[in-house]
Amino acid sequence: MILFSYWRSTTSYRVRVALHLKGISFTTRSINLVDGEECSEGYKLLNPSMGVPALQINDDVTLTQSMAILSYLETITPTPAMLPSDPIKSALITAAANIIACDIHPVNNLKVVNKVKSHGVEGRDWIVDWMNQGLTAYQKLIEPMGRYSFGDALTLADICLVPQLYNAHRWGVDLTPFKRLVEIEQACLITDAFQKAHPDNQPDSDTP
Repeated sequence: MILFSYWRSTTSYRVRVALHLKGISFTTRSINLVDGEECSEGYKLLNPSMGVPALQINDDVTLTQSMAILSYLETITPTPAMLPSDPIKSALITAAANIIACDIHPVNNLKVVNKVKSHGVEGRDWIVDWMNQGLTAYQKLIEPMGRYSFGDALTLADICLVPQLYNAHRWGVDLTPFKRLVEIEQACLITDAFQKAHPDNQPDSDTP
């Protein structure tokens, strides 16, 4: 498998965590979003939406959209599971993950932020406001106790949360109201999968 990724991309970070968690071998190819490599004609053939990540399975199949990729990885390598077998708990975890994937990330995507900035909106204020709203909702939906968001096992929710918190630190979000989330982040970051997937440990981390 070839993962087309950018070191600071939170969606790429999610997929890297899952690949490492499940022990799936892959090669990384960097797509520099700052330089606009995602808009190159060659890459558009792989991913018409011009974003990362993209996971090339073989010469004929490339998967796009991080949540679809995560679902695929869960199907082909069900252990360790990112979602429990209990349908209600699975739905609760998926809902929390989607607060990150559907409520926070899309409106803070580089393309969207550049667009709102062109209309006179201050980019950092826009990003921080959406993160505060989403993280507040996330913290209310998760379990109040446990090592991770839903108990003592890593789940899809944690795999989406921690990359988003990486962005929160980067943009200077005040995380004082999110003590539970910071504790979860600290627990995740000492695991092998998160360490290997961390942006600072990627081969293209020396790029802008």
